[in-house]
Amino acid sequence: MPSPGALAPPRLPAEDTYLELLADTLESLDLSARGQFLQRFLRAICHVDLRESECVQVWDEMLAHRRVLVDQAGRQIALKAALLDVLASHGFLRVPIIMEYEDLKKLELNAVTDPLTGLYNRRLFGESFEKELNRARRYTQPLSLVILDLHRFKEVNDKHGHPRGDEVLRVTAATLKKALRTSDYAFRIGGDEFALLLPQTDSQQALALSRRVEAVFSEMLRPLQLEVAVSMDHGIAIFPEDAEQADQLIRIADERLYRQKHDNHKKAVNGANRIEPRPPIETSAAPTVSAEAPAPLPPPISVETKRPPDKENHRDGRASLESVPAAAQVLPAPPRIFAVQRKADRVSMAGTNAYAVLGEQGTKRARVLDLGFGGVAIEFDAQEEVPENLFAVLHVPILPPVRVNLKPVWKQQTAAGGTRVGCSFVS
Repeated sequence: MPSPGALAPPRLPAEDTYLELLADTLESLDLSARGQFLQRFLRAICHVDLRESECVQVWDEMLAHRRVLVDQAGRQIALKAALLDVLASHGFLRVPIIMEYEDLKKLELNAVTDPLTGLYNRRLFGESFEKELNRARRYTQPLSLVILDLHRFKEVNDKHGHPRGDEVLRVTAATLKKALRTSDYAFRIGGDEFALLLPQTDSQQALALSRRVEAVFSEMLRPLQLEVAVSMDHGIAIFPEDAEQADQLIRIADERLYRQKHDNHKKAVNGANRIEPRPPIETSAAPTVSAEAPAPLPPPISVETKRPPDKENHRDGRASLESVPAAAQVLPAPPRIFAVQRKADRVSMAGTNAYAVLGEQGTKRARVLDLGFGGVAIEFDAQEEVPENLFAVLHVPILPPVRVNLKPVWKQQTAAGGTRVGCSFVS
């Protein structure tokens, strides 16, 4: 142990520390075990086949050479430097390629990364998909595949130019990185096509994530002020619910993606043409009302009495209406408006282990029962007094931890003695 006044030796890089640990470990082994290990070690780094005794001799020579270098330099010398000297002197490095560890990692990362978005590329998508499928089979867990596509992206390139289109792709990547857990994967597998792998995620959770990604994408796209309304469509396939092979899951997700694109296109067309021209008003002198005329109005409610007037007054009112010409009584049909079914904006969190940490100090905890765009429902195990405003951190599967301000709206005691509270989000 160094004396209190001695200087601490400089900290070694990770690869040098590994070699130092290797040298210490070899010292504790007997000669036979040391020779077996060094034989495999030198074969791995130099691609040479030596006898065990020769490998031990090379290692001992390296240690002696390092001591000489330390004496000459008067400072610590990395074991890596002495090892390279000895291997080169023996001709074991016939085609030496020496590279910094960080540079090697950069090359490996560039080989599997899309340079524009920073997401993983299609090559790694195939490898990762098979790996996660094998893991899901082994542990009998669900695996969700989500394929995303940018609707009207080509129009952005045509109208605003490709640099603007590149900005849209980078916004898409930023959206995915923001929404995913650390165990999830995001890939760019085509020009405007992306894929997500969500381990331990069922169909309901995958759908909730996809809708959240689409909503966040719309918000993050606004600063670009595009004249083209770019949107995001998704198709989901679940292992083993939909299929068990990678190619089958990809095909199912693609079919659902393009089905959604087709449905959204039809909704857009119907929305643009949803107001129809008014039918012509008939001017027949006959006091008859057409079959399409609206039903008779209910009797009016008096403001003073808060009830309908008596029959006589009501009859007088009807008589005055009957005195109006029939042409004036026939009202034009209201414009037909096509209603689009709204997607569910609340998702049940039952069985997902979702929870909320409450308070500035994080001293209380509650289960998350359901979650929506407007608020959240939570449950305490015991009776709790809830303040008018509440700070919370939501921990929900698929999403990163979310800090929110909550305003309790309703409160209910459960049969088990707990407390359920419905809260709205406060911006």
